[in-house]
Amino acid sequence: MGMYCNQCQESVHGTGCAIRGVCGKDDTTAKLQDMLVYATEGLALAAEKVGGAKMEGGLGRKVGQLISESLFVTVTNTNFDEDAIVAQILKTLEVRDELNASVDQPADHDAAIWNGKTKAEFLAKAETSGIEALSTNEDLRSLKSLVLYGIKGLAAYTDHAAVLGYHDDEIYAFYVKGLAALTKDLSADELTALVLETGGVAVKAMALLDKANTESYGHPEITTVKTGVGQNPGILISGHDLRDMEDLLKQTEGTGVDVYTHCEMLPAHYYPAFKKYSHFVGNYGSAWWAQDREFDTFNGPILMTTNCIVPVRESYRNRMFTTGMAGYPGLKHIPARPEGGQKDFSALVELAKTCQAPKELENGTITGGFAHNQVIALADKVVAAVKSGAIKRFVVMAGCDGRHNSRHYYTDVAGALPDDTIILTAGCAKYRYNKLELGDIGGIPRVLDAGQCNDSYSLAVIALKLKEVFELEDINDLPISYDIAWYEQKAVTVLLALLFLGVKGIRLGPTLPEFLTPNVAAVLVEKFGIKPIGTVKADVEAMMAGA
Repeated sequence: MGMYCNQCQESVHGTGCAIRGVCGKDDTTAKLQDMLVYATEGLALAAEKVGGAKMEGGLGRKVGQLISESLFVTVTNTNFDEDAIVAQILKTLEVRDELNASVDQPADHDAAIWNGKTKAEFLAKAETSGIEALSTNEDLRSLKSLVLYGIKGLAAYTDHAAVLGYHDDEIYAFYVKGLAALTKDLSADELTALVLETGGVAVKAMALLDKANTESYGHPEITTVKTGVGQNPGILISGHDLRDMEDLLKQTEGTGVDVYTHCEMLPAHYYPAFKKYSHFVGNYGSAWWAQDREFDTFNGPILMTTNCIVPVRESYRNRMFTTGMAGYPGLKHIPARPEGGQKDFSALVELAKTCQAPKELENGTITGGFAHNQVIALADKVVAAVKSGAIKRFVVMAGCDGRHNSRHYYTDVAGALPDDTIILTAGCAKYRYNKLELGDIGGIPRVLDAGQCNDSYSLAVIALKLKEVFELEDINDLPISYDIAWYEQKAVTVLLALLFLGVKGIRLGPTLPEFLTPNVAAVLVEKFGIKPIGTVKADVEAMMAGA
């Protein structure tokens, strides 16, 4: 049996990847990731069996952090290193067995008791385990997939918070509940309730990460970021991990090496704590999928801190590094930081000193930093513009970018929206329109970038604040439309969070998730008004009409 993966938007023909992933992972990598999910379900079952007070405090946190790390490894474009995935499976099984040893009888499920020691055993087991074995009923499997992919996304966000020393034991407890549920025969109603609960926990996870980032580095501020290059050699940092950014900036200070951001690391420029570094010079390139040509011309070392890796070209393989949960065969991996210390990025610094300065791709600016604290500080100005009619509508165009030409839809929508509309964005979807000359409304830029994909939380906080200011009963009574682009599991998490908050009428594209069966999709349409994107003209007209 070959691989099967349907967790991202770009899977082959919209029916799942069965030979090789569009992301670049092969059959072996896919099966090992499925096995890691299976082992993590077993860990959850063991933790559920131990339960109660025994899982409070240190033990619960140990299990929760391990689940975060293990599921993060399986998020699209994160880790292609088979040896690293095998090591994570073995670590997961070891902790599962520690828990099993503390009870009289382990949970009565294969995932809780099966043991393998080698890659070959894991691959053989993957033939009968993993996502495709969640349920024989298509609708139940669809609901379980929605839960699983939602948990994968919130695991990524929770891991980022944990790196900064922020934890929420209720989130960790939900991992146990949610993953254990995937192994059980639950009804459609029970699973639907679990889907919404996943959304509620997603809100908690994004709020936790927002707190971790802002208490560590300050609230994002309106910032203009340069897109040109300097004369010094540079290091390019991509991904999402702000703690890695901090360590890198400290270790490059005074070395003559500049630091540039790529893709989802762009919002690091908005944080006050990083503005004191004069060698933190700008953003290089655009979204993750263009990295092969952009990394090629950067000339210096590249650090991938999280997901968004595409198959690596030979031309820059020897100057690309991974760290954290990211991994790719043949690349140097920077180990975890020691307790209370920093990661050691000296290899990147020394290599950078031997490299030429980056080749310039463009020379302009990008303005961002419109997270909730900054926008709420402008609330009087925004409210006055709405009341005067200067702002007719807000359109949330957050989410992910991707390779397919169909995503040009979002560029066209941004260009077609009337001049009295404001675009609220977060995530790499912004690269479809954040360099367009769209102007401003009374000094308020027409594109307000809140930050990374996890900063979609900011957009929810802004909407809730506007609801309060305008004294509305329902968030859906605001002049806000949602036109969301999705790609991978973190976007699924954001979607579930919005549904939990009661947002209705979301347009989702470029296609609806293929793991949604017609019946499950119909429920989402009925309950929440989710709809696929249409033509640019029709969608813009409908959004301006409040539909």
